[in-house]
Amino acid sequence: MARFSRPSTPRLLYTLYTSPSKTVQSPSPSPSPSPSPASSLILGSFHLRQFSSGNLARAKEDKEPWWKDSMDKLRNIGISAHIDSGKTTLTERVLFYTGKIHEIHEVRGRDGVGAKMDSMDLEREKGITIQSAATYCTWNGYQVNIIDTPGHVDFTIEVERALRVLDGAILVLCSVGGVQSQSITVDRQMRRYEVPRLAFINKLDRMGADPWKVLNQARAKLRHNSAAMQVPIGLEEDFKGLVDLVQMKALYFHGSSGEKIVIEEVPADMEALVTEKRRELIEVVSEVDDKLAEAFLADEPISSTDLQEAVRRATIAQKFIPVFMGSAFKNKGVQPLLNAVLSYLPCPIEVSNYALDQTKNEEKVALGGTPDGPLVALAFKLEEGRFGQLTYLRIYEGVIRKGDFIFNINTGKKIKVPRLVRMHSDEMEDIQEAHAGQIVAVFGVDCASGDTFTDGSVKYTMTSMNVPEPVMSLAVQPVSKDSGGQFSKALNRFQKEDPTFRVGLDPESGQTIISGMGELHLDIYVERIRREYKVDATVGKPRVNFRETVTQRAEFDYLHKKQSGGQGQYGRVCGYVEPLPAGSPTKFEFENLIVGQAIPSNFIPAIEKGFKEAANSGSLIGHPVEHVRVVLTDGAAHAVDSSELAFKLAAIYAFRKCYTAAKPVILEPVMLVELKVPMEFQGTVAGDINKRKGVIIGNDQEGDDSVITAHVPLNNMFGYSTALRSMTQGKGEFTMEYKEHSPVSHDVQTQLINNYKGTHAAE
Repeated sequence: MARFSRPSTPRLLYTLYTSPSKTVQSPSPSPSPSPSPASSLILGSFHLRQFSSGNLARAKEDKEPWWKDSMDKLRNIGISAHIDSGKTTLTERVLFYTGKIHEIHEVRGRDGVGAKMDSMDLEREKGITIQSAATYCTWNGYQVNIIDTPGHVDFTIEVERALRVLDGAILVLCSVGGVQSQSITVDRQMRRYEVPRLAFINKLDRMGADPWKVLNQARAKLRHNSAAMQVPIGLEEDFKGLVDLVQMKALYFHGSSGEKIVIEEVPADMEALVTEKRRELIEVVSEVDDKLAEAFLADEPISSTDLQEAVRRATIAQKFIPVFMGSAFKNKGVQPLLNAVLSYLPCPIEVSNYALDQTKNEEKVALGGTPDGPLVALAFKLEEGRFGQLTYLRIYEGVIRKGDFIFNINTGKKIKVPRLVRMHSDEMEDIQEAHAGQIVAVFGVDCASGDTFTDGSVKYTMTSMNVPEPVMSLAVQPVSKDSGGQFSKALNRFQKEDPTFRVGLDPESGQTIISGMGELHLDIYVERIRREYKVDATVGKPRVNFRETVTQRAEFDYLHKKQSGGQGQYGRVCGYVEPLPAGSPTKFEFENLIVGQAIPSNFIPAIEKGFKEAANSGSLIGHPVEHVRVVLTDGAAHAVDSSELAFKLAAIYAFRKCYTAAKPVILEPVMLVELKVPMEFQGTVAGDINKRKGVIIGNDQEGDDSVITAHVPLNNMFGYSTALRSMTQGKGEFTMEYKEHSPVSHDVQTQLINNYKGTHAAE
């Protein structure tokens, strides 16, 4: 799996941040849509206006490009969390305060409407939005795209693509449940793709809410270098508001939906706690930010602007995670969180993205991220809309216009952009053009998820074109004959969405075979067929995709002669088969070393085709033969009876005849398994891996957990998630990815061959 990194030191683009010599005079706030005059006064939004108006003034001085201001005012964020931490409720409030929706509906409310983002059944399993991959809203003149972040499908390409599209994220934690297993998984993914993030401790109104416990858990379990940016005023049913530690003001949320923010001085009984927490915040940030550290060590008073800039620098560099608090259900703390997204998360030009240059063997190229460069856009989500396929694009560089011709690098096709839209949940708005950093959708463009589009001047792809081979297969068939149409429609759609998901036909049994990256991967697709297409499917036993290969050179000399009246068949082929050297890029090689015209050259392609066909199914267990080289050294042809068919059959029989002499072996997929289990279960888990013929290659300690890395044959990993849960009281977790195919042991090979012969004899 290709991993893409963002550099640890961001290029800060606000001139105000990088020039300490200029003092900031707060201009009068310019009019812009905002929830209430009071809230836009203190909550950081006036800093933001000041930055943007400062930028405009400087743009005239420095002749800054036309797109500078609109790029600075753009945020692409994801909201992710453990199940039931309040993601959907939080998104609902965000949409309400930004004016996207005009009334609030609860997820399980009495009015039965349901939250805006909950428009499908699978919602509970998938994350915030399913109906739409990107919802767009405006806050204080800034454009915020909220992007759907997939849930637990840990090993599919989909997660990688969604996290590629984000520039920043909000990690929601429950103040009662604390850091749960899914929070750890989500955080690990964000760290892997180096996404700067904020944390939001939700549900402070619930019984047993303890934000300080959660903050300590985040530091211990998630290894977060974090500190609170706010202090709650009261907890549980006494939760009234928040104290902003940057501005040192108390915020109370009034009105039926918390839309009126009242700003007061810090309550006298909380002053000691607030001062202590602000000092802790400054200490934590100054550990990772040199500029703030200088002021802190010199005991200079630290202004709110200095602190805000330092937090922004440290957050974008992923050295610090600011923690905000509130209760989305009780409408408290959501607007300050929105302001924090604008103040502390990066705009698209502050994170660097890498493309892979296909003309230079996938060499990494840093993208400037500006609309001046050549167009580079990634299709990160497909959706079957009312008007055909809707493709979501994240534009990384350049400008896309309606009516332009764009090139799909993955397929090489040239396409015209018929219609360009911007999405609001499930409504859309037509636009004429869009530039780098934006997220748009196009209609009528036939492509697969993960395809890269350019204007034809460069051959860049955003994700690697090397899709891992599927390692596991299942036979599926619809229960009722009538639902065949819907069934094949579902499979076609999933193949387009996910390149690691393959569909094929078993020539012997006539069953549909689906292949993917593991048990969970295929289970989720079977479940989606049931839910989204209302097709019940019966699932066969999972099968591992074995391969066969040869281990030594073997000669062949085969004459195919058939005379049955009329034109006969005649073809003779001589040569040898041998294993390919280790690490060779191809799986099958054919070489013609015939000197002269022993076999007329027009028959050579038929011979190659025959060998390739024979290699599709080895004689040990009928699986494809890989890493084999066939060399043709001699042969004979007949002036009348030789034909393409005769030579093709000669090649097939020659391969089968010499195959046993080449000492074939069976290869099985071996997985790289990474387990994270509490220390007390380490012995049991390690013993179980040895029992499954795994090889433990690493064992590290991470806090109270033991991290075991092992290579285990996939055939022995069926049902492992259940076994691991029962061994570790549900506390262990594992990830598994394909490593390589390697030879099986002798006893396993004998057993597999006997099973294969047994099933064929029965037939």
